[in-house]
Amino acid sequence: MVLYLLIQCLNINLVDAMDRKRFLRLAALGALSPNFMSLQKLYQHSRSFPDQEALPVLFLGHGNPMNAIEENEFVEGFRKTALQLPTPRAVICISAHWETQGTRITAMPQPKTIHDFGGFPRALFEVEYPAPGDPKLAQELKDLIEEPEILLDHEWGLDHGAWSVIKHLYPNANIPVLQLSIDYSKGPQYHYDLARALSVLRRKGVLFIGSGNMVHNLRLTDWHRLNDNFGFDWALEAQSKMRNFLEQCDDRSLIDFRKQGQAFDLAIPSTEHYIPLLYSLGLRDKKENLRIFNDEPVGGALTMTSVQYG
Repeated sequence: MVLYLLIQCLNINLVDAMDRKRFLRLAALGALSPNFMSLQKLYQHSRSFPDQEALPVLFLGHGNPMNAIEENEFVEGFRKTALQLPTPRAVICISAHWETQGTRITAMPQPKTIHDFGGFPRALFEVEYPAPGDPKLAQELKDLIEEPEILLDHEWGLDHGAWSVIKHLYPNANIPVLQLSIDYSKGPQYHYDLARALSVLRRKGVLFIGSGNMVHNLRLTDWHRLNDNFGFDWALEAQSKMRNFLEQCDDRSLIDFRKQGQAFDLAIPSTEHYIPLLYSLGLRDKKENLRIFNDEPVGGALTMTSVQYG
């Protein structure tokens, strides 16, 4: 119920221009709810930091971990994107590589660099990305969303889904970075709705990044052709349909991806690399411009398609 009410607040531009009288009129609709305090929290939070223009939202196809240290067209695409980005207060990344029971946000002052892979050159394991965390922002996010409860995490850090791409955007590691986990027990609609509720933070200086791959089937990948921009027929079909849904602002079809046929089933055999895209959709305003870049298949069964809103 609270999540629904939060979304309604965002949908009528609470943060953009809402005086207290207008807020109370909306709040009265839920005044009998035991969760009414969540609406008050949202109002108070919206007043506690000065609004600014909403920062962009990104979904980055991160692909092979070697993209962290190699020079290629995808890395160039990340760097060109960085030139257009304002300097954020902090980055919150939803990475395919952190799945948990419940939703967690990293809350340590100095997150560690996690090398969550195997079989790669030593040079990749030697990469450190010493960006600071932001415990205060983590607490703000937890306070903003009363239901579902967001848990503060002091153990995780930054996995390669985060640092392997963020290091190309902010190579000096001077912007605080937090990770928001993916609750593997929840369906697509939960993640989209949670993102809608979190979108208020875009006007508080936070840059959100989803990191995964729209098409990601490692079992069917041709590992001998990872440097070739080719895709199997089903991968190209899924890539094309996903791009069309994005261009048409057809969120419903992207949320209901299990209803889109065999190509989607092959492209998304498990959901962890796809769910970050749904966060990016939920966070954006449908009036914002869409930019698609790095829109290439690799290894037959992966795509590096990346998206920017705003």
